[in-house]
Amino acid sequence: MSVIDITRHHTLNHDDAIATAEDLAKSLSERFDVAYSWSGDTLTFKRSGAKGKLTVEPTIIHVKMELGFLFRPFKGRIEQEIHDHLDGLLENDK
Repeated sequence: MSVIDITRHHTLNHDDAIATAEDLAKSLSERFDVAYSWSGDTLTFKRSGAKGKLTVEPTIIHVKMELGFLFRPFKGRIEQEIHDHLDGLLENDK
């Protein structure tokens, strides 16, 4: 299994950090047909061939995604999409 593991530091308040995570989840859902749900400050997402979690903590947003065999060729694209989206969402946090 191929793994994407991204940690981003932030200084957002809790509500804004959750909103940032929600925006990322919506983007992944639309682009890659990923279903997601919240449990506390952890967003769990999955689809056939991929699953993962996004955790919002006081100073970090952590994304860990496991890709099955069929999604391995798309790892770079998916990883870049996550980085780009977080860059855009956290840009005002600098």
